[in-house]
Amino acid sequence: MDRSRNPRAGGLLARLTRKKKTGRELAEKIPFDPEKQIAVLRSSICTGEKVAGFKDLEGGHFTEVMLIRDGKDEQRFREIYGLESVKKEY
Repeated sequence: MDRSRNPRAGGLLARLTRKKKTGRELAEKIPFDPEKQIAVLRSSICTGEKVAGFKDLEGGHFTEVMLIRDGKDEQRFREIYGLESVKKEY
């Protein structure tokens, strides 16, 4: 398999080494519609990995926005999208 042509190649390592996007870039690329979506922080019971994103109210589809490594990342996610709180799911 040619990893240079496969956007999913590299997995977690590729996600961790990517350049951090600014808040403006992130909000423009992944818009949030509070009438159709809710902000969610998904946490794995097994590994403890946390991912912030948006869950569609109609179909339940989850759109991953960013990996949450610590409290600073969670605070940054809330600031970018103007959120007071984020629902947690396991």
